[in-house]
Amino acid sequence: MEQHTNYSTAAQPDPTEVSAKEKSLIFTIVVVLLIVAAMAVVGFIFIKPAPDTIQGMGEATEVRISGKLPGRVAKLYVEEGQRVKAGDTLVHIHSSLIEARLAQAEAMEEASKATDRKVDAGTRKQIINSARDVMNQAAAATGIAKKTYDRMENLFNKGVVSEQKRDEAKAAYDAAKAGEAAARSQYELALAGPQAEDKAAAESMVKVAKGGVEEVGAILEDQYLLAPADGVITVVYPNVSELVATGAPIMNLQKDDDHAVFNVRETLLKDITEGTKIRVKIPALDKEEVMTVFYIRDLGTYANWQATKSTGDYDARTFQIKAKPSKKIENFRPGMSVVYIGVEK
Repeated sequence: MEQHTNYSTAAQPDPTEVSAKEKSLIFTIVVVLLIVAAMAVVGFIFIKPAPDTIQGMGEATEVRISGKLPGRVAKLYVEEGQRVKAGDTLVHIHSSLIEARLAQAEAMEEASKATDRKVDAGTRKQIINSARDVMNQAAAATGIAKKTYDRMENLFNKGVVSEQKRDEAKAAYDAAKAGEAAARSQYELALAGPQAEDKAAAESMVKVAKGGVEEVGAILEDQYLLAPADGVITVVYPNVSELVATGAPIMNLQKDDDHAVFNVRETLLKDITEGTKIRVKIPALDKEEVMTVFYIRDLGTYANWQATKSTGDYDARTFQIKAKPSKKIENFRPGMSVVYIGVEK
């Protein structure tokens, strides 16, 4: 039996209808693109970008309290968070070693002063008297030697004694004169006392010893450390009875010089110089304040703002500016955000 399969011819789309749909889709896409392009052009021409927000931070100067005296913390007079005034005592450091050095230096000073007094007092009377006696004895010996020589000279002229005897008497007389001169010199030295160089040396030793006392005393002055300015103690490092070395930090003092710090592009500096008043906002306090710029410094090439265009633009350097409030701002603390608004008119 033959089977016959009937194939029905599928309906073919009308070419004219397909072409119309494609044209409509293309037209719609083109219109959308034109609208987007027009909006971009309008936005580029009329819509200006919002200005950059320049955010800074509140800061204050911190002073590290340290001293020259190595020793043990005997007493802390303040604690963290405490407000102090300039000149308040902060800590007492005890050092038995430095106190012993002071006693030694004072003893050396007394010894040098005693030596200086001895030099100033001059030669003792007993030494002067002894030198005078020796000089008198030498003078008497010279007189006897001269008489002997004169006698021998007369006898020689008469031919009674030989020339040798006369020469021996002459030599004895010359020796006696030399001895008398030496004795007289010793007597005059005793009367004159110490030399000027000896006095100068003794005075110098006194000054050296006094300088040693002052040096140790200067170190001991740091056994009580005082607050250098008004402010708040932020950190205390050692505890009572702990040892501290020379120059080791004892505590930090935050001075009452609150100010704001901003990092800005150099293009802003055309309106800002030292002394310029600027208006800022402190978000944490929800208030605006006026501050005065007192510091401007270049941060270096590492902080440059890089140009985004390959041509027609340039890298801008970054500068740090600091400004202090015209009056004390209540509850303003270091670390708070500060937003730059603009130059105060």
